[in-house]
Amino acid sequence: MIKIWLMVMFISSPNMPSVKYQAIAYKTEHECMESLAKYLNLYESQPQLYKETTVTDAHCIEFESFSIKGFKSIAS
Repeated sequence: MIKIWLMVMFISSPNMPSVKYQAIAYKTEHECMESLAKYLNLYESQPQLYKETTVTDAHCIEFESFSIKGFKSIAS
């Protein structure tokens, strides 16, 4: 098993039938936290009208995973 970090993003807008989500896997907590900051900063830089009709939040979550193709071997 390897330790990975998932950045999970949640998005909600009026007239959406549900909350949308997306997750991206990272090898380290540092990579995940950097992407999280960039994502939230991008949202904050959007016009006020966008933020009034779209809300988002994101979190980095530690997860034990089986090996993932594309990830080089890392020790937990």
